[in-house]
Amino acid sequence: MTCRLLLAAASALAVTLAQAQDYPSRPIRIVVPYPPGGSADLVPRAVAEKLQTMWGQPVLIENRPGAGGNIGAESVYRADPDGYTLMGTPPGPLVVNQNLYRKLAFDPGKFVPVSIIAEIPNVLLVNPRLPMYRIKDVIDYAKANPGKLNYGSQGSGSTSHLTAELFKSAAGVKITHVPYKGSAPAMAALLGGEIDLMFDNLGVTLPQVKAGKLRALAVCSESRVASLPGVPAMSEGLPGFVSATWVGIVAPPGTPSGIADKLAAAIDGAIRSPDVAKRLATLSAEPVGGTPARMAAFLKLEEARWKQVIDSANVRAD
Repeated sequence: MTCRLLLAAASALAVTLAQAQDYPSRPIRIVVPYPPGGSADLVPRAVAEKLQTMWGQPVLIENRPGAGGNIGAESVYRADPDGYTLMGTPPGPLVVNQNLYRKLAFDPGKFVPVSIIAEIPNVLLVNPRLPMYRIKDVIDYAKANPGKLNYGSQGSGSTSHLTAELFKSAAGVKITHVPYKGSAPAMAALLGGEIDLMFDNLGVTLPQVKAGKLRALAVCSESRVASLPGVPAMSEGLPGFVSATWVGIVAPPGTPSGIADKLAAAIDGAIRSPDVAKRLATLSAEPVGGTPARMAAFLKLEEARWKQVIDSANVRAD
């Protein structure tokens, strides 16, 4: 019996190695569980185009938005674990939604991690009509007028919502949440003065800041960023405050480790190439890369961090 088991294991290993060596031999589909046009779409799209050139195989982006990313995530979760269906996604479906929704049709912890493509800092934005120019101005006003300031988000449980809740906790202030259904209406509300402030990723908001349509008070990276050198890091006023949107690639449960490793190495090469690095820079996205093991450890830390914010603020999905 032992010999048979050893033979079976050796045979399975040989098949797995052969699959990894031949991979990819046909088109690859990367499901993005959010609409086209935003950073969640543009970051994996830049990598997909490079992988296609590197491998000589089509690498296609398929947008499947809905339910906070859950619809697209479920489709990948149930896909064949052969490396030809992947998911490129921000944090939601991997480290946030399991603590927002009562029940999911997939287990985020069973996806096979591949690589974090890039990280984009969030930024605190205000409408220029407000006489607020520093983080301290927001905190002082909010403490003197509890609940009078409001902030917008793309919806309950979105990164912008959770970052604002983290800010409220760190600063000890009360600010009213105004949720919208997606990025476009939330940004329109901020530009139109319907809401006072909002946290959003720098990749999509930098043009509005540069044009003077919005005022950036702080970036939520560990230090200041090159694209806005005059804007302080939030940690300068609230030590330890960091919040970033990242985009990562995962594969369906059961995907062979050899394929995940090969994908991670290829993504590393893609994001270090001058043309992709330049495209990521236009989105204020910092290349990350690394091994599947590194991504797995990162996801555990992120899930624990956002769970604490969700539980503390009693956040639930719409």
